[in-house]
Amino acid sequence: MLQPRQLLACLVPLLLLVPSARAETPTPEGGHGPSAAYRWLDIVLEATAREVERRGARPTVISRAHAISVTAMYDAWAAYDARAVGTRLGASLRRPPSERTPARKQKAIAYATYRALVDLYPEDAAWLAQQMSGMGYDPNDTSTNLATPQGVGNTAAAALLAWRRHDGANQFGDEPGSSGAPYSDYTGYAPVNPPDVIIDPDRWQPISFDDGQGGTVTPGFLTPHWYKVRPFALTTSAQFRPPPPPKVGSARLAQDVQEVIDYNANLTPEQKALVEFMRDGPRSTAQSGHWLRFAQDVSRRDHQGLDRDVKLFFTVGNAALDAFIAAWESKRYYDSSRPWTLVRYYHAGDTLPGWVGPGQGVDWIPAEQWHPYSPSTFITPPFPGYVSGHSTVSAACARVLELFTGSDAFGKVEQLTAGALTEPGFACNIIQQREGVPSQDTPEDCQVTLALPTFSETAELAGISRVMGGYHIQADNIAGLELGRQVADFLWPRARAYWAPGTN
Repeated sequence: MLQPRQLLACLVPLLLLVPSARAETPTPEGGHGPSAAYRWLDIVLEATAREVERRGARPTVISRAHAISVTAMYDAWAAYDARAVGTRLGASLRRPPSERTPARKQKAIAYATYRALVDLYPEDAAWLAQQMSGMGYDPNDTSTNLATPQGVGNTAAAALLAWRRHDGANQFGDEPGSSGAPYSDYTGYAPVNPPDVIIDPDRWQPISFDDGQGGTVTPGFLTPHWYKVRPFALTTSAQFRPPPPPKVGSARLAQDVQEVIDYNANLTPEQKALVEFMRDGPRSTAQSGHWLRFAQDVSRRDHQGLDRDVKLFFTVGNAALDAFIAAWESKRYYDSSRPWTLVRYYHAGDTLPGWVGPGQGVDWIPAEQWHPYSPSTFITPPFPGYVSGHSTVSAACARVLELFTGSDAFGKVEQLTAGALTEPGFACNIIQQREGVPSQDTPEDCQVTLALPTFSETAELAGISRVMGGYHIQADNIAGLELGRQVADFLWPRARAYWAPGTN
């Protein structure tokens, strides 16, 4: 693994690797342009973005919605494959060879994905129905006749949704002990630290954000019960629980906190762009959505067809689900603090260099005013630090992409503008000013080219971006990357066994 400070400086050329024997071998499938699975994934991600606009980013909840959607898609498709079995109904939906046509596959996929999305996002039912009608399908067709593709899709989705209805996520707010709100906690979690006092610096502390309307809001731990959600492949959420994080009083933690301070005071335009790219913006579809978009990049790059797209999206979506579940188990078990708390604890009463705010650059500030490189309306994600969810999910998805394609090579390049999501409207030399003096050696437009040569480097960049941004210490990142790879290596043969039974 590259050392964190080498990552941006050492983006190597695209690696050309020999395909793994375990990889999913491409099969020519004919046709051009995005497959039906690709187009439905676009709809899934847009529905997610609409939900984020209504309720804010809930990455755990989003990952489950994505996993359900791509699994419904897969289960419907499997009925028209000669070998694949569905996740819930096995081979019982198998259709005869005469029915295994592209049109029937596409129609079954449409109905299954549509039914899943209406269950997950009922407020968008009308919009989703428009998407169905636009494709020439009747959204009101609830047939379960397995001789028809709509019957296959509806049946596959119903079985999956029934299995997920009480999977621990509390989608319907009906778990005993919950508030009755969808996805609310039912495990009785309460933080040790209030927002304004550090009682135990090793434990998580809620943070008050600006609410964008002149007031403040203090979010609680987002879905602290997520360790109870039923995984796709893991035997338990604690299966790969990492060792404990460093504690106050250890040299390791002091070093990690100082690293965060140093990054915050010296972010380059390239690093700011990386932080923002991996953090995403107001309609963020979270890490699962980010990596499903990367899977779409692979689909375009490799000219994939419907069958291969279905299998790829199914694998990536469920890798993200299990990675989130494993990460949240660690977060809940260790309940560890974040840099916001640790900087204030270690440097109480001190003055240190730090980012002042949009268009103000870096200056000397009291430690009590130290702020991650993030908008005041979303200072730091509202849940404990260890392990980093970005690191865990990115490592898991990167690994299954490598295993699926047989190569670590990615080859994506992003053109970004540093500061666009955090301090828009300011010239680059202004956002890079120090002690009130504009930078003399930065381009005015802050345009940045971000290379993502391999899946594994992309995951490592996602992880280190969280340290650079001030949301995590390095220990959170390193343990998260390792956890994600463990999840992926366990999940991959189990996912592949659905569409290629008897292989390993």
